Formats: sequence, structure tokens, C-alpha cells
Amino acid sequence: MRRASERGAVAVEFALLAPVLISLLLGIMEFGRAYNVQVSLSNAGREGARVMAISNDQTAAKTAAENAAVSLSPGLTDANFTFSSPSCTTGSQMTVTINYTLNTLTGIAGPFPLQGVGTMLCGG
Repeated sequence: MRRASERGAVAVEFALLAPVLISLLLGIMEFGRAYNVQVSLSNAGREGARVMAISNDQTAAKTAAENAAVSLSPGLTDANFTFSSPSCTTGSQMTVTINYTLNTLTGIAGPFPLQGVGTMLCGG
């Protein structure tokens, strides 16, 4: 008779734990995606600074950074980029900052502002 009184207990326990488990899964997905975008932005900033330090051409630096961050959707525009100075003189440092707003997949939190920064010595 005791078994009959426990009938359905597993379904109730699952109904209580399912939202927690789904929230955990969605949080892992969002964090992984944000981490991936942050790594892409850092690489793009470094690549943009490298090209700017070598060629002293902002257009080429933006193109190189955009090509390094191909996985970002929507892509980077000119408004995302900030250069520490308009030109790169030998011996000075050039810093390229890329600002990006990440929209979340779930819509539970966010959007998250992310930033990638690359710094190189000019004339390297």
C-alpha cells in the first residue's frame, strides 16, 4: 500500500527541478557564447592594432579586425572602432578598442556590452 501512495512522486520532483535545470543549461549556453565573442573581440583588437602599427592605415586596420571577427553577427561597423590616435608614429603605442553589444539568445538577461582592446608599438 505504501507504493500506491508514492505514485507520481517522480513526476512532481521532476516538475520542481526542471526549471532549475533548464535555467542552468541556458546560463551555460549564454556564458559560452559571451566568452566566445569576448575572445573574438580581443583577437580582432590585437589584429587591428598590429595592422595599424605596421601600415599606419586605419581602413586596413578596420578591415583586418573585421576579418578576424567574422563570427560576430551582426558584424562590426566603423562605429565599433576607436583608435588612440589618428596616425601611428614610430616608437609610440597604438591602441585599437572595439566596442560591441551582444544580444542574448534567451532574452532573459542582457544585452551585454563587450570590449576588445589591442595595443602594439608603432613601426614594429
